[in-house]
Amino acid sequence: MKAFIIVLLFIVMTIVIIGAVFAGMYNRLVKARISCEEAFSIMDVYMKKRSDLIPNLVEAVKSYTAYEAGTLEKVIAARNAGASALTMGEMRREEQQISGALHQISALAEGYPDLKANENYRELMSQLKASEEDIAQSRKYYNAVVREYNALTMTVPTNLIAGMFGFEKREMFEAHEEEQEMSGVAF
Repeated sequence: MKAFIIVLLFIVMTIVIIGAVFAGMYNRLVKARISCEEAFSIMDVYMKKRSDLIPNLVEAVKSYTAYEAGTLEKVIAARNAGASALTMGEMRREEQQISGALHQISALAEGYPDLKANENYRELMSQLKASEEDIAQSRKYYNAVVREYNALTMTVPTNLIAGMFGFEKREMFEAHEEEQEMSGVAF
């Protein structure tokens, strides 16, 4: 009888230990997923902040470039199209459109020295540059968090828990070639 109790205690303790280990792995995966969602949200906030600068920038440019309405309309359209990005693919497309539109404004301003000297325009461009730096930093943070999460979902033994509970690999935010070329534009 004593041997039976010892074996039973051993089995119960083994089950408890295995359960605790599995619970710990599950909790690590949940924390990593929450970190990914938080990092995505931070990046989204910075992109929205940049988008909010665009109408003011367009207004500043409009007063100097009355006949460049087509370019300015494209900028506003890009801003409005990206206002509701919910997935990484949508966010990447938004980023590509807005970066292209801002590149056009920067190129447009080159032809108007008075515009470049305007204090309001320079202040907006300074804020835009700060926003671009914030976005770049938030991308790095997002990618680091996603890299850690993906490592958890693909390595043994947490991949077993990830598979059982639907923790799927997340997409990194990678700039396309056009965006990398545009990142050199001086704001």
